[in-house]
Amino acid sequence: GASFYRQVLEHEFLKDEGEKRFLREREIAARRGMVTDRNGEPLAISTSVATVWADPQLLAGRGDALPALANALDLEPHQMNARLARYVQDRKHFIFLKRRIEPQSARTVADVVDGYKLTGVGVDTEYRRYYPGGEMFGHVVGFTNVDDAGQEGVELVFNDWLSADPGKRRVIQDGRGHVVEEVEQIKPPSHGNDLVLSIDRRLQFLAYRELKRAVSEHQAVSGSAVLLDVRTGEILAMVNQPSYNPNAARSEPTESRRNRALTDVFEPGSTMKPFVVATALEAGRIDPHTAVNTAPGFLTVGRNRVRDIRNYGVLDATGVITKSSNVGVVKIAQRMDRSVLWRVYGQLGFGHTTSVQFPGERTGFLPHFEGWSRFEHATLAFGYGLNVTTLQLAQAYAVLANDGVRRPVSLRKVDAIPEGERVFSEKTARAVRSMIETVVSSKGTARRAAVPGYRVGGKTGTAKKATARGYAKGKYQAVFAGMAPITDPRFVMVVMIDEPGGKKYYGGLVAAPTFAKVMQAALRLYNVPPDDPQGSLRLAAVGAEGARR
Repeated sequence: GASFYRQVLEHEFLKDEGEKRFLREREIAARRGMVTDRNGEPLAISTSVATVWADPQLLAGRGDALPALANALDLEPHQMNARLARYVQDRKHFIFLKRRIEPQSARTVADVVDGYKLTGVGVDTEYRRYYPGGEMFGHVVGFTNVDDAGQEGVELVFNDWLSADPGKRRVIQDGRGHVVEEVEQIKPPSHGNDLVLSIDRRLQFLAYRELKRAVSEHQAVSGSAVLLDVRTGEILAMVNQPSYNPNAARSEPTESRRNRALTDVFEPGSTMKPFVVATALEAGRIDPHTAVNTAPGFLTVGRNRVRDIRNYGVLDATGVITKSSNVGVVKIAQRMDRSVLWRVYGQLGFGHTTSVQFPGERTGFLPHFEGWSRFEHATLAFGYGLNVTTLQLAQAYAVLANDGVRRPVSLRKVDAIPEGERVFSEKTARAVRSMIETVVSSKGTARRAAVPGYRVGGKTGTAKKATARGYAKGKYQAVFAGMAPITDPRFVMVVMIDEPGGKKYYGGLVAAPTFAKVMQAALRLYNVPPDDPQGSLRLAAVGAEGARR
């Protein structure tokens, strides 16, 4: 588009001391909108740079000056000459010699133009995108191409909002491309709109650092983490490993640019169990003290067997969550029709994209209940046979945190809290929160998720990694989904570590510590009052290492 407005109007209307003058249309650069975090910290800004263009017809005879010009532009002289020759042959009057150069290079070009009295070379202001957040924000913010059009991330999602529209002016130039006189402004430039994200740069920084540490410590393939504000549905941090630097020339493999928190799916495993229990509580099939006999530690369903890692005997509904009993949760699921569980999973957001409308976001997979076998009804109760994204799992846990109401998740800062949709009653949500609090105790599978001074609840998951050829031996995905403070939750966070390579691969050991570090910082930064200041509820960290799931 830009070059079109700058076409030379071949109207030569003035000869003065033998020097030609031209009436030309020139572009007035406009600035793309800035992207900031929720507190106004810049994440994408446009800095002014210079673009050098020329009229090839006027440069054609100046072989004496071309080497110096190429040198000033840091271009290969023979390549530049070959390009110019092609344009001369095609009778073209406009060529970009080089776009977006630093101001000092532009000054060198101006010196060459003056020194050689060159005609037909011009320098314009353009803008170039710069990303102060670097790789910590690469996946969220994305980047633009050389024409400043968004290619990935929010730069792409909100491209129309951020886009600038250049203005036009008419000028009289001398034969050397210098503006002699402004004639008129035909169209004023219109700058892009600024965009305020929901992300808190401080928490993004911390989540990024902690996730990176966990992925390298456990020699994992990748990982992602999402932190939500329960009250508003705002995404306060969304990070992935590996990442990439949006300021560098594009050389990274495309998969480094994937925002895995939305584009990669995994089987949620035991992190689904609280939703099964919540559904049964809501339907009046159980109460928190209902006894469930899990002996002898396995259950035959059709031609298959569901197993626990040991025989837990009789547990109450809370104990099924504390110990993460597969047998117990399947027995609870079997008290309800398949359609009930399927409907609730859908209301929680599984099987649908979220409201962030991000490029490449996956819906995950939730098979329709009419196709479920008895065994699938069982496996879906402990998180196998469906797959979800990290963001979807965080959105679902926010329903338990938000007294049963699901809010749309947002990457933009929220002014008015959006209408929610009720999935569970307040009573059910609170009951399940008490159950998941037992997981973060010396009796549960996620002692390492504890945060001093606060009551924390959550659920571990360790799923075998599914591949096209079934489950991969020895490959796991470790997850922890949690919230704090349990009495009145403010934040939900999900951490997913893909294929930890060490001996430790349980969610409680691999993912929970990352949750604890970031959650503690969030609670402090947002001045959330402690609900367990004496630490009376945190039992001494003793007992066996966290159980399997």
